[in-house]
Amino acid sequence: MTAHRHSAGAAALPWPMVVLAGCCIAVISFGPRSAMGVFQVPVLTTFGWGSAAFSIALAIQNLLWGVFQPFAGALADRYGSMRVLMAGSVFYAAGLILMAWSSTPLAFDMTAGVLIGVGLSGSSFNLVLGAFGKLVPEERQPMAFGLGSAAGSFGQFLFSPLAGGLVVTWGWQVTAIAFGALILAILPLSLAVASPPAPQRAQGPDSSLGALREALTQRSYVLLVLGFYTCGFQLAFVTVHFQKYVVESGLPASTGYWAFALVGMFNIIGSLSAGWLSQRMPRRYILSAIYFARSVATILFIILPPSAASVYLFGMITGLLWLSTVPPTNSIIVQIFGARHFAMLAGFAFFSHQVGGFCGVLIGGYARELFGSYAMAWNISIVLGVFSALVNLPIVERPMRRPAEAAA
Repeated sequence: MTAHRHSAGAAALPWPMVVLAGCCIAVISFGPRSAMGVFQVPVLTTFGWGSAAFSIALAIQNLLWGVFQPFAGALADRYGSMRVLMAGSVFYAAGLILMAWSSTPLAFDMTAGVLIGVGLSGSSFNLVLGAFGKLVPEERQPMAFGLGSAAGSFGQFLFSPLAGGLVVTWGWQVTAIAFGALILAILPLSLAVASPPAPQRAQGPDSSLGALREALTQRSYVLLVLGFYTCGFQLAFVTVHFQKYVVESGLPASTGYWAFALVGMFNIIGSLSAGWLSQRMPRRYILSAIYFARSVATILFIILPPSAASVYLFGMITGLLWLSTVPPTNSIIVQIFGARHFAMLAGFAFFSHQVGGFCGVLIGGYARELFGSYAMAWNISIVLGVFSALVNLPIVERPMRRPAEAAA
């Protein structure tokens, strides 16, 4: 099977070049967002805020990223990915740059929360994976999804220690401005992943809304979306609060951001492995194993005495399980519904992911302020991991049969 081709100037690009450009976008867009935890302590110190103020802004960011992701995906399905990526990168860059002058909680909510959240929905690796669903041959898509996810992880590996070093050397405001300028590099790269509008088909829903309604009647899709909530809760909580948790455990701040860099490095292995396995075994079993393993890793981490070794080990294990949910999740969506409305349907699943992220960030911040520790948030993360491990098992991995097709 051959991939769809571009309709514009990038028409001659072979799919490996499309994947390479998409991976570069994933590195650039995911890097600054994954390093937001580095900013927490210096921002709170600068303005004298409590943990809740920073948590609210990042919770808003996660929620709006999820809320606008289905719309961004629908626009990419309708008009192609290039325009959406360009618009999203402008919002994202503006949020990072203006964050440097946000001296009140409300202003910080608008920049780090609203602008970056909306920008991420149009410029993150989710849009890149949506383009891969249209431009990469079907038999290569699971590995392409794995490469896109791994590229985001490399951005995390690269930007976490980079942000830590820049904050120490130049301050968090200069670091935010520099990251915002870097985001604009997505503008030229988006030309290479300019997916064409979805072709019309004789059967199936003609609108994004119709496709979503149809998908929500499928139990397997609903279970997949429910399970993805847990992924968002766990990842967002760790992204925002893990490094503060490490400092409050009596360890140096550098231990936290290097451990988070390990999450990114090992996630490259985890994402590629999940993509490879998704071509060879049922994806529901992969997802179930990932969620269960996360709960086990969390239990061991919180019961072991705090040490650099335990923090680094947790970073490595968490990295293997970090974005490894993405290749099997997206592969199941393509397998059931095809590529026509893939960006929007994957975007709606990601909305569930980001609702979980909103809860993870907010519960983490308020639990810390109310009870003086993150214990409640860690325990919720463990329970949700077991829940999602069970929820994914009944998923049926086969193309959906519509009434007209069944009658024929």
